Amino acid sequence: MLLVILRELRWMRRDRLALVLAIGIPVVAFAILAAIFSNAVIRDLRVTVVDSDHSPTSLIYVQAVASAPSVTVAERSGDMTSAMHAIRSGDAIAAVYIPPNFERDLVARKRPQIVVLYNQQYFTPGSNAATAISNALTAATATLTVADRSYAPGSLVVEEYVLTNPALNYGQFLLRSILPTVLHVIVAIAAGYAVGSEFSRRSRRAWLRVAGGSPLTALVGKLAPLFAIFVIMTVVEAGIIHGFYGAPFRGDSLLMGAAACLLVIAYLSLGSLLQLLTRNLALGMSVTAIFCNPAFGFAGVGFPVLAMGGFARFWGTLLPLRWYIQILFDQAVRGLPTSVSAQPFLALGGLAVGLFGLAWWRLRILARTAAPHAATRPRIGPSVQGRGMGAAMVAELQRILNDRGVFGLIVLAPVIYGVLYPQPYLAQVLRSIPIVVVDQDHTELSRDLVEALNADEAVAVAARANTLAEAQAALDRRQVFAILAIPEGTEREILKGNKARLAAYVDSAYFLLYDRTLQGIVEASGTVTAAVAAHGARSDGSLAHAALIRSSPVELLSQPLFNPTGGYASYVVPAAFLLILQQTLLLGGATMGGVAFEQGGTEGWRRRANARAIIGQALAHLCLAVPGFALYLIILPRFYGFSTLGGLVDLVLMAVPFVLSVSFLAQFVSLWFRRRETAVLLFIAVSLPLFFMVGVSWPVEAIPAALRAASRIFPSTSAIDGLVRINQMGATLRDVSRDWAALWILSAVYCLLAVAAARMLSRGITGNER
Repeated sequence: MLLVILRELRWMRRDRLALVLAIGIPVVAFAILAAIFSNAVIRDLRVTVVDSDHSPTSLIYVQAVASAPSVTVAERSGDMTSAMHAIRSGDAIAAVYIPPNFERDLVARKRPQIVVLYNQQYFTPGSNAATAISNALTAATATLTVADRSYAPGSLVVEEYVLTNPALNYGQFLLRSILPTVLHVIVAIAAGYAVGSEFSRRSRRAWLRVAGGSPLTALVGKLAPLFAIFVIMTVVEAGIIHGFYGAPFRGDSLLMGAAACLLVIAYLSLGSLLQLLTRNLALGMSVTAIFCNPAFGFAGVGFPVLAMGGFARFWGTLLPLRWYIQILFDQAVRGLPTSVSAQPFLALGGLAVGLFGLAWWRLRILARTAAPHAATRPRIGPSVQGRGMGAAMVAELQRILNDRGVFGLIVLAPVIYGVLYPQPYLAQVLRSIPIVVVDQDHTELSRDLVEALNADEAVAVAARANTLAEAQAALDRRQVFAILAIPEGTEREILKGNKARLAAYVDSAYFLLYDRTLQGIVEASGTVTAAVAAHGARSDGSLAHAALIRSSPVELLSQPLFNPTGGYASYVVPAAFLLILQQTLLLGGATMGGVAFEQGGTEGWRRRANARAIIGQALAHLCLAVPGFALYLIILPRFYGFSTLGGLVDLVLMAVPFVLSVSFLAQFVSLWFRRRETAVLLFIAVSLPLFFMVGVSWPVEAIPAALRAASRIFPSTSAIDGLVRINQMGATLRDVSRDWAALWILSAVYCLLAVAAARMLSRGITGNER
């Protein structure tokens, strides 16, 4: 085993790509992600205000919005048409509309409306802006009603007690799950590269001979250096969370360390198994990437497991990452007893042992068969004669169609991802989240409150407890996700005209669960408060209306735009689709450079190294990308029921520079690759950091300016912003003209870089031959 380990270390020292993959890429990815979430609190979300009243009272509301900590009034629009243009173009995330005669109607007790329109297609920034604006407007209303006691009848007030993450730090929440997600892909790819190289440039026979003929020794010895490296990476990951961010660790560190080791073993074994099954390095890595990349959705971080459908739950149980994330949140975030994590720990251990056993079993079978002689790759000449762009385009199409690995990346992978990726999110909205109620009042009002909770779409009373200790035990067992305590004397305080306070203890380990649960509790308490204020009067009668005016003299209407139901899939999948298109085209196009060198040597490079060939090859990539774009922008959004408001012409005009810029970027970097697998190894881990730099999920205002500017070098940053605004928000090409221009600039820059690099390499090759 020691000889196998030493052989592997010597190979890693010689093969710089292996070291970059195992050490360099995780460190760079961790650093980028830590920088993305370095701002713990979201601030300065841009808001536009339409004040059609221009009165002293409306000015108070405008000033209240401007003073809110999370938002800033970026502009004052003259009408709602201008405000909607600002939202569609990205100049604002929300708009506040104060109607004409607002002050007059308020004095006349007509309960005027203030309308808040927010971009729910950009889920996190839109929701945060809506919450900040609503709180500011509610506070402004309270300042206007201090002098009139009739404006403050007895009401239920929900006091929120945030469990596990009291600061509501999004950075801590996201980084805990994103860093292991990035690492698990790299672990599987690195193991696949180490094992798969034995079937290409190294010798399987020599590997087994050094191991003394023992497949177990050979496999363990090969994976041991990678295991040590990636265990150190998990320590680095923990240092970022608990050191740099200062997040507390509440659970059992030994259990967490053992779970991290099992995670590394599981994905080392998975990467090895897929290579041993395919015995083809490029194909095995492609399969590994397709298996691992969608795992973040199935892990239940963004969208909880309890809301997933049957297939998504089943597929998630097969992923070691799913169980590791559950242990991580139970121990590091919640600080639960180790017994609670026993079941996911056993599942993770079972998967690790099972995958390693399968890899060992497969290697034993291969050890008993004769190793085939490595076939020399033929030096393929150009199959299409001519030096024009048309000839280069046809030649590139032929090369891709005849190469299963590249064809699978560019054409087949988008189809597989289109079916697999949306599965965890198809339920769209969380419903019937279980909570426990501790009713110490035992009155008609408390019973009405329980009924209102069960009637609300978001929550369901799954248990009744006599004490908070009993309720806490149910929360620890993950049977419920919130505790609502109704103290003794609640009804008495309401009838006396005082505010009665309800204590809501809400688990914030998973933010979507936290937001939705709190929303259901607040809605139910508001329903009961309105019923009490009406004193049993008809809901449409004058007495009920008068009571409503006394309790809430200004009606706040909060209206989500473009994703009105708040569907999780409607927001995350369209953006992810575009990132998948970039990733598959970038990997496939860049792989072609390595294929050209493997099959044709320097002559293969030279055929691709001129301006006409580069442009012709980009046109070939554009043709092959058409089915993926039609699937992701036209067919699947309608099949899954996502918003599709954009015009076809605008979509096509935006998509063309996107594909060309990705193709030119792929061709530029591929000129430095001598092996086809280099592209997959270097770019496999970039998709998740890029997703959070776009601004759809994480606000651009919270991303450091330097990092945001650097993200513009990837076409996906401008393309996702522009195409999502066109297709899901009904924007025109004029609305996204900045993104459109940025894509054309990237196309020109990468085309020129590819041509310049091709000429430089061609001269170098010619000089060496001389």
